[in-house]
Amino acid sequence: MTMATVPETPELPEYAGNPFIARLPPLQSQRSLYAKMLRVPHFDEKEVAYPAHVRKHCIVRLAKCFLPQARQVDLADRFSLLLLQGYVGRNPLTHDYLSHLQNGFERIERKSLEAVVSMPVQNTANSFALLGCPGVGKTLAMNCVLEQYPQVIWHEQPQVLVQIVWLRLEAPALGSLKQLCIDFFQAIDQLIGTDYVKRYATGVTVEQMLLQMAYVSQLHALGVLVIDEIQHLRGVKVGADALMKFLVKLVNTIGLPVIPIGTLGALEILRGTFSQARRSTGLGFLVWERMAPDAVWNRFIEQFWKYQWTTPRTELSDELNAALYDECQGVADLAVKLFMLAQLRLVGISEVRKGKPEILTPELIRRVAKEEFVLVAPMIEALRQNDAVKLGKFDDLRSLNDHIGVVLSRTIAGAPGPADGTMFPVAAEAGTRENKTVDSALLASLRSMGVAQDVAMALVDEAVAKNPSGDPLLLLQKIVSTLTASPPKRSSAKPTAPPPNELPEDDLRRLVAKGKQNNTSAYETLLIAGVVRPPITDFAA
Repeated sequence: MTMATVPETPELPEYAGNPFIARLPPLQSQRSLYAKMLRVPHFDEKEVAYPAHVRKHCIVRLAKCFLPQARQVDLADRFSLLLLQGYVGRNPLTHDYLSHLQNGFERIERKSLEAVVSMPVQNTANSFALLGCPGVGKTLAMNCVLEQYPQVIWHEQPQVLVQIVWLRLEAPALGSLKQLCIDFFQAIDQLIGTDYVKRYATGVTVEQMLLQMAYVSQLHALGVLVIDEIQHLRGVKVGADALMKFLVKLVNTIGLPVIPIGTLGALEILRGTFSQARRSTGLGFLVWERMAPDAVWNRFIEQFWKYQWTTPRTELSDELNAALYDECQGVADLAVKLFMLAQLRLVGISEVRKGKPEILTPELIRRVAKEEFVLVAPMIEALRQNDAVKLGKFDDLRSLNDHIGVVLSRTIAGAPGPADGTMFPVAAEAGTRENKTVDSALLASLRSMGVAQDVAMALVDEAVAKNPSGDPLLLLQKIVSTLTASPPKRSSAKPTAPPPNELPEDDLRRLVAKGKQNNTSAYETLLIAGVVRPPITDFAA
C-alpha cells in the first residue's frame, strides 16, 4: 500500500478560495522565515587587501546587518497567523466582506462605532503587542517581516478593489486621535493615489474621521495595522486612553488586527486598555529583553565577528566577548555598531600609520565605546545596574543612531580629522597629543568665554595631560572648574574687577556669579546663556 503524497505546502480549508489570502505568500517554515529575514553584509576575503579608504565603505555595510534570533522568527510566525486568521472572517466569496462594508455604512449613518448593525459578521481578528528594551531590534524585525508580504494587491474578481495587506504608522504625539486619522489617510493616499485626506480629514469632527477610518480599513481589506512607538503615549494626560480604546474597537468591532510596538515604558498603557482586545491573550504579549551573556549571545557574536575587513584577522576571545557585552549590555544594535566603529577606528589609524597591525583588543573596544557612545552612556550604566527606574527614562536609541550617522558620514566623506589623519579621536600615546580637533574646539570655547589665548592654551594642555583620553565635555568642565576656583591672569594687565552687581547685565563675570548663587557651575551657566556650546557640536557639524 502506498501512502498519499503530501504537498510541500498543503492548502487549509479555512484559507481555500479566499481571494484576500490566495495572492499572499504561501505558508513558510521557521527555517524558511529565518532565511528570508536574514540580512548579512556582502563579504569577500579579497576586500581585506583593499586600501584603507575603500575598506571603510565595506565596513559600513554592517550598519544594515540583521541576524534574526529565535524570537524574531517567532514574530514572523505570529504575524502570519494574525494576518491570515483576520482574513478568514472577511472572505468576499461568502459575502462577509460586503457585510462588513454594510455595517460600516450603518455606523457612519448613526455616527457611532457602537451602533447596532443589521448584518452581524463573524470576527476572526486577533491582536498582540510587541514590547522590548531599546535596540533589541523590534522595529527592524517587524520591517523584515512586512517585507515578506506585498503591501498592495489589485483585484478584479469577484469585485474590483485595492487590497492593502498591511499599514505601519507611528503613535501620534500627545495621543491625538485626529493626528492618527490624518496619518492613516495620508499613508493610504501616498500608497494608492486616493484623496482621502481631502475627503475625510478636512472640515470634519474627530468622531467622523474615526468612522471613515474604520470604513476605509474595511473598503481596502486592510490586513494588519501596525502602530509603532506606542510609548509616545506614556504620560499623556489627554488623548492616550481614547486612542487605545479606539484601537481595541478596531479589533473587537471592525475585525481589524492591530499590533502595537514600543519600549517597556508602554507596558502600563497596554495592560490598562489593549489587554481588553478580543483574543489578545491568544497570541499574547511579546516582551523582548536584552540578551544575557549566555549561549544565545555567544552565537550572535560569532555570527557577525567573521565580517572583518581589518588585517590581520582578530580571533574572538573570551576577553573580547566580555568587553563587548559589558559596553553593549546585550543590546544587539549597540553590539553591531560598536564592532563596526572599532574596525573603522583601526582602518583610519592604519591609513596614516602604514603597516600598523589592525588588531581588535578589549582596550580598543572600551575606548571606542567611551568616545562614541556618549549619548547612550547613561542607558548602558542603567542596564549594568539593572535599575528599572533609570531605564524607564530611555525610550529609544534614536539619538545614538543620529550620532552614528554623523560619524559614518564624516568617515566616508573623508572630512578633516585629527593631525594624524584618522577620522576618530585617538587617545594620546607615549606622551604625545594627537587629537588637535579636540584642542581646537576647547580653545575656541575658552576664547569665546573671554580667556586669553596663552592662558587658554596652558589650561588645555594641563587638562589633557591629566585626562589624555577624556571626553571633550568632561575636559571643558574641568577647565571651567579650574577657572572658577582660581581665575587666571589675563595676558594684558586689567584693572581690579568691580563687584558683580556693578557689572553690565551681559557681562560674563556677572553671569557666572549669578549662576554660582543658584549652585550652577560656570560652564552650565554660560551654556544656558548661549555663550558657549558643547564641543561635540563642533565635531558633528
